Amino acid sequence: MTSANFKRMQESAGERLALLLECYHRLTGEILAADADALWNATCAVLAHDRSVPPEFFYANARTLSLFKRSADTMIGLPSHLSAEPDAREERAAMFAKLEAKDIVTGYSGIRVAADGSRFRIVDAAIWNLRDASGTLHGQAARIEAVEMLSR
Repeated sequence: MTSANFKRMQESAGERLALLLECYHRLTGEILAADADALWNATCAVLAHDRSVPPEFFYANARTLSLFKRSADTMIGLPSHLSAEPDAREERAAMFAKLEAKDIVTGYSGIRVAADGSRFRIVDAAIWNLRDASGTLHGQAARIEAVEMLSR
């Protein structure tokens, strides 16, 4: 992925990138990445969306852009529900209901769709809320360790 994609993602995420890292550490006790460069180059896919209606992606690392076959410009602002197949959106909504109660959901799996129509199953993902120190919700993020590529 190009340095232009990296720069565009950093601009889009802004201060929310630090919040993404802080919340993951607080909720799991683990360090997701040491800094923005490490997060961008991580072997796992990491992405986040905001609280607009519908929620839109504001961050995706290089691994995520590769999976979704998108550039930063085509990922940023994409309504996050469009990353799932229409028949998988109910399952995704149920996961977000669980997230309301716990601030983190682990073991999540679901099918996602890339820009070219190819499909992949995310396996054992962690999804967490992005809450600042005052408890204000800024969106959600996901860490995807493994995927299974599927036929179209």
